[in-house]
Amino acid sequence: MGIRYCAVVIWNAPVMSFSAIRLIGFILGIFLITLAVSMAIPMITLVVYGRSDDLSAFLWSSLITVVCGLLMIVRGRPDTGQLRPRDMYLLTTASWVVVCIFAALPMVFISDISYTDAFFETMSGITTTGSTVLTGLDSASPGLLIWRSMLHWLGGIGFIGMAVAILPLLRVGGMRLFQTESSDWSEKVTPRSHVAAKYILVLYLGLTGIGALALWLVGMTPFEAVNHAMSLISTGGFSTSDASLGHWTQPAIHWVAVVIMILGSLPFTLYVASLRGDWRALIKDHQVRGFIGFLLVTSLAVGTWLCFHSDYGWWDAFRIVAVNVTSVVTTTGIAVGDYTLWGSFAVLLFFYLTFVGGCSGSTAGGLKIFRFQVAGALLVSSLKQLIHPRAVIQKKYNGHPIDEEILRSLLTFSFFFTITIAGIALGLALIGLDWTTALSGAATAVCNVGPGLGTIIGPAGNFSSLPDAAKWLLTVGMLLGRLEILTVLVLVTPVFWRY
Repeated sequence: MGIRYCAVVIWNAPVMSFSAIRLIGFILGIFLITLAVSMAIPMITLVVYGRSDDLSAFLWSSLITVVCGLLMIVRGRPDTGQLRPRDMYLLTTASWVVVCIFAALPMVFISDISYTDAFFETMSGITTTGSTVLTGLDSASPGLLIWRSMLHWLGGIGFIGMAVAILPLLRVGGMRLFQTESSDWSEKVTPRSHVAAKYILVLYLGLTGIGALALWLVGMTPFEAVNHAMSLISTGGFSTSDASLGHWTQPAIHWVAVVIMILGSLPFTLYVASLRGDWRALIKDHQVRGFIGFLLVTSLAVGTWLCFHSDYGWWDAFRIVAVNVTSVVTTTGIAVGDYTLWGSFAVLLFFYLTFVGGCSGSTAGGLKIFRFQVAGALLVSSLKQLIHPRAVIQKKYNGHPIDEEILRSLLTFSFFFTITIAGIALGLALIGLDWTTALSGAATAVCNVGPGLGTIIGPAGNFSSLPDAAKWLLTVGMLLGRLEILTVLVLVTPVFWRY
């Protein structure tokens, strides 16, 4: 009887309302118009550099995008439309996909590449992955270069907004648990997301501007500095040179890049808390301290190892390692030299580092530091429980109790994270890629790092030679990794569409 009743309830459950779908379409239309307007920046860049031959590509792309956006908002905002938490998951996934579809148009018109390559490059940009199929960047159109960097920048701020407003509803990103302990902020991020968004946008703009100024002062041209500031603060990885950051030999540029990558990998809600008066928010946070400590210890250890196994002096070895380690851990993906030439130890180490990621609520991808810390806290408590079976041991992290809901979300995400990488790697191997390229490609896509391992997609290579089927599969991996998998998977559950 109970089963029959449940079946009747599910069958009679209403599908997603038409007004909600209209509202989602209206919001997507606004996104497209915003995207079309943002194409004015590469147009201005082209005019400044006297490359008027590429102006038509952005003009046509902007025109197509704005027309489609206007068609989606022409009926106005539905009066009765109201987005529920479940609707936000559809909006999030749809916005990434729709924006990528139209943002790829300039690349098709300028680079004369296939739409598959253009969509791959765009998805890599929007998801701040940094994998590229383009070559000849040193002489490429300045409009194309600034557009690629802008995709990183827009994708970075978009993900932060999603992490603050949407992921807490799914308990995926850990934002409710691992924010500052400030009384009226940590538990009210979602209701006050509009306030958070204003703070975060100002912070994001400010850090980008400071990063660009610093890179310019230490040796980059203003154009190079702006591009790399947008790429580094968003932990993206696109560069204006095929040699990535290795094109610049000045040590000061490398250290500034390290600082910018770290700043982009810290929780932006803690920046907000600092601006609101809690100056110790960043310092006292366990996640931040663990992240900085991990980077420092790893860089010192590997730098010392490289010093003994190469011709580099200790300081140079430490600098090169610090850039590459910070790049991979923060999922930025820039490189100074080809670290795969350092031997099998370095190759395996950097493969492990691919999975780490930055802090929750930052632009970084990967598993995130807090998940490793929570897993470590659970391990310690389990060991104590073995020693004292009758003791009541409270599991805490960062001053907060670790409840069953958090444990369940941690286990669920980690499981699907592993399954996703394994499934994509198997698919790539089925297409015909060697196991190193398949496994590292799947890992770097889902973790949003950028370069993989091996001679094809390693730090010294790119993804242009891969079959189209492999590129589309990696594109799916990028999207899943950027949206933390569950946000997308919830859309394919039947109950999502009938509730």
